[in-house]
Amino acid sequence: MSATTNERAILRQCTELLRGLLPQDWDVRSEALTDPSARGSRSAPARVDGRLRITPPDGEAADFLVEVKRVLNRRDLSVVARRLGDATDDNPAQGLVMARYISPPLQELLRERSLSYIDTTGNVMITARRPAMVLRDRGAAQDPERGPGRPRATLKGEPAARLIRTLTRENGPWSARELVARSGVSTGATYRVLELLQEEELVTRTADKRFEVTDWPQLLRRWSRDYSFVDNTQTYQFIDPRGVPALLNKIAKDKDPGFRYAVTGSVAAAEWAPYAPARAAFIYTDNLDEAARTWRLHPVDPDTAEAANVILGEPEYSVVFENASRAEDGYTIAAIEQVAVDLLSGPGRNPAEGEELIGWMQAHESAWRR
Repeated sequence: MSATTNERAILRQCTELLRGLLPQDWDVRSEALTDPSARGSRSAPARVDGRLRITPPDGEAADFLVEVKRVLNRRDLSVVARRLGDATDDNPAQGLVMARYISPPLQELLRERSLSYIDTTGNVMITARRPAMVLRDRGAAQDPERGPGRPRATLKGEPAARLIRTLTRENGPWSARELVARSGVSTGATYRVLELLQEEELVTRTADKRFEVTDWPQLLRRWSRDYSFVDNTQTYQFIDPRGVPALLNKIAKDKDPGFRYAVTGSVAAAEWAPYAPARAAFIYTDNLDEAARTWRLHPVDPDTAEAANVILGEPEYSVVFENASRAEDGYTIAAIEQVAVDLLSGPGRNPAEGEELIGWMQAHESAWRR
């Protein structure tokens, strides 16, 4: 399921929840703007996921601009607040955050930032200046998807990403302590991920109780079922009018742009295993707004026939920038194992490009494994 689909589902669920809390003669309507091509258009506020309107019987409506997060973390708050602040600066609408679950500490931080919120478990704090409105309800105190007992079989999240990157890139076998030190993952999370990998026969225990990867290409394929560039970043589409080669030349000339970035996907893969000319550049960055401004990119306008040729993604965790390298032409590219999984989980011809890259990796292990 794509990030857009998840965001739309959260927007629908939270809207329905609000309808249930309000009297029947109140009207609650929402509109999704989660299609990246709709963001930044002349008819939609920039950098927001949706709109919500609450209309009481007297007809004076309260309008909100909505930022939707599948998982809301503390590190997301500054970005969310900035985007909602920018979107509502010249707009009478107010900021509202929706998520699958919002923990009590994060609820307090949102209130401190004067942001309304609602999650799908029923935690609600909606305030409006005009018309004057306060709507509050209490939902789950703990994330229902993180209950006690055995964790779900998944390779989602930062611990799995860090461990799989380590297991793929470095030659084993390893003790658990060595993996914790090399990956930076906690001991508990390391054992949970290793247990799943052993169950799926992607990792085995040696006679001296060390861990060894049985098939690193299959490990990357398995990871790609739970990880993708789109699902693990806040993604937006842009156009560089001069095309991808001109963009890469522009990026290569700026040795210190003031933010981190790493080119991935087809463009990066061409450094090792050229497949076909890249139709679009997929780039991780830890400051999407600054990257778009520095590289002079134009948000996709749905009113034109132009297709995006630059996709920027702010990642949920920073491991995507680790072990990056310089392409021959001078721009920064993500580590080869990261590029491979991004292609395997990508759209169109990307999975075939991912397999081509894995073939190169198998034939040249000494060039990238250590």
